Amino acid sequence: MTHTKNDSLNKKISQFFWRSWAIQDSWNYERQMNMGFLYGIVPTLDRCYPDESDPVQLERKKEAYRRHMAFYNCTPQTSAFVLGLASSMEEELAETPDAFDPATINAIKTSLMGPLSGIGDSFFQGTIRVIAFGLGVSLAQQGSIMGPVLAMIISIIPSVLVTWFGAKLGYQGGREYLEKMQSGDLMDRVMYICGVVGLMAIGGMVATLIGATTPLTFSGGSVVIQSILDTILPQMIPLALTGAMYVLIKRNVGSGLLLALSIFGGIALSAFGILV
Repeated sequence: MTHTKNDSLNKKISQFFWRSWAIQDSWNYERQMNMGFLYGIVPTLDRCYPDESDPVQLERKKEAYRRHMAFYNCTPQTSAFVLGLASSMEEELAETPDAFDPATINAIKTSLMGPLSGIGDSFFQGTIRVIAFGLGVSLAQQGSIMGPVLAMIISIIPSVLVTWFGAKLGYQGGREYLEKMQSGDLMDRVMYICGVVGLMAIGGMVATLIGATTPLTFSGGSVVIQSILDTILPQMIPLALTGAMYVLIKRNVGSGLLLALSIFGGIALSAFGILV
């Protein structure tokens, strides 16, 4: 029995591991890695709701599919941890649907995206890649074939280890601690913390990823509008643009129209010298 359980566990972790490598294959501007994450968790959903002839199971499976089509963006190597954790939560939801809040799953995912991306990007892209290709280029300049080989080996080994053990830690740790989270008001506190962290991550993305400023000046250039706005509230224009998009989304404006407004509106505002 133990051997069978271990085989089943390794099979699940293997699925998280391999499918997390494909998480960027369907990357899109609207929700980024959401389709890749859904692809990674599909085997779990198939195990949780195997009987599609049962209307209840079919509806719960559809809800789970819709749930994981939400926005998701994280370093691929650390995404295996999130995938394992989300899978353990989906299994818990399938076992006790009346005692588990499904909103917790996306709340946990959102709260982990920022910290894991910060750690993952700085480690893999800012450290490992620099070391690997620094050594590789040095050897390649000497005419050694080991240059590109060594660069690939140094890049791949940490990625494989972090992805595999991240998936294992996320899944096993999730199964172990979900029961504790369900007791008392711990789940409510976790939801609150996840909400705060998620809002911080989104706020940071607004401030750093939307680079809109205004070049407008008055009185012969002595009054710079951007400086005044920064004094009142830094990154005011990116915040206003994000708020406008949020209002349009709440009014069910399609993503195609939003994209067109962003592209052509940005071109027009830049052409008239209002925004840069």
